[in-house]
Amino acid sequence: MRFNIYGRFQIVVEKIDGAWIAYQVSQGIRTPVEDLVIPHDVAEHEMLTYLDDIYHEYAGFGQVIERVS
Repeated sequence: MRFNIYGRFQIVVEKIDGAWIAYQVSQGIRTPVEDLVIPHDVAEHEMLTYLDDIYHEYAGFGQVIERVS
């Protein structure tokens, strides 16, 4: 799953061996986001809300996190 975080950066989240792993994506390079811990029991449909809870300080007025296809 790929998410645009308030237009500031993008994160790819994958479930590997039962654990969520996040990567920041910039210019085609994926860098692990080591300070982002996503509990294994967060469901895929809850991910956008979870990321909003974590990154809300980055939001400007009217900005949202969007899932990118």
